[in-house]
Amino acid sequence: MNYLIAVMSDRIQAESAYVTLEKEGIPLANVSILGRGYKTADEFGLIDPNNEAKKQSRLLSFWLVPFGFIAGGAFNLLTGLNTFPWAGTTGNIAIGALLGAGGGFMGSFFAGGGVGLTLGGGDALPYRNRLNAGKYLVVVKGSDLVTRQANRVLRKFEPENLQGYNDPDEQ
Repeated sequence: MNYLIAVMSDRIQAESAYVTLEKEGIPLANVSILGRGYKTADEFGLIDPNNEAKKQSRLLSFWLVPFGFIAGGAFNLLTGLNTFPWAGTTGNIAIGALLGAGGGFMGSFFAGGGVGLTLGGGDALPYRNRLNAGKYLVVVKGSDLVTRQANRVLRKFEPENLQGYNDPDEQ
């Protein structure tokens, strides 16, 4: 499945493009307008980078927290640190393990969340920002032939941005 996304500056330009696409024979089931009064980014299915960051952070914590727990306990056992004399040897190993688990959690939160936030959204974040700025998106999905035809039509409207995508999951 191919996608063609055009960023239009206002509602009138987006509606004109929609009508022209209809006149050119592109099925309206393949055309969507995103913006105020139309579909939202979530309704259309644009990835929310914050949700991707949370998922990435959770996935990373699944591995880092247990590893940090084991590594913290092992480090304390191997070095023989007696940081908390009142806890005894076993207590110091347990505290080291808990601190290691905490370190693993912080690593998953900052590294996983940061990477998910910066890389997880792909091009979705700039499109969301444009929608928040009051712009409109005209999205055409379909075969290569449909998106090429839509590309010719949408170029006449001089959109702020015109970008084509291939969905690798649907081939």
